[in-house]
Amino acid sequence: MSFLTRLLGPARSPFTVLGAIRTATKRAGGTVHNHGGSPGKRLGVKKFSDQYVIPGNIIVRQRGSLFHPGQHVKMGRDHTIYATVPGFVRFYKKRHMLGERSFVGVVLERGDVLPRDESSRGRSRFCGLIDRNSVESTAESP
Repeated sequence: MSFLTRLLGPARSPFTVLGAIRTATKRAGGTVHNHGGSPGKRLGVKKFSDQYVIPGNIIVRQRGSLFHPGQHVKMGRDHTIYATVPGFVRFYKKRHMLGERSFVGVVLERGDVLPRDESSRGRSRFCGLIDRNSVESTAESP
């Protein structure tokens, strides 16, 4: 042992006089914001173009009006678009003010397109399960 070690004694920490100090064995875990959260709301397109729908089928579930209702569909109070007649789904765009709007509609026959040219073909009429356009065309034939 050296002279200084014998003179001063063993090296002591200043904390040994005050008592033991506990040190952390794990890192501090802070709180997490927006962790986990709520389950998904299952939004989006439920029936795609050219799929057959019956009245009441949900076509699009959305927040806000990303898609607007076209022919033979209606919009619910939570912006859900649903079919009002049996037919085939059609998506189309139409000019509105400075841009375009996306529309969803239902056509009665698979080959029809939207938007319908009402000036040349007449208005699309649907009353219950009778297509008045086909009734008028058969009545005019004889």
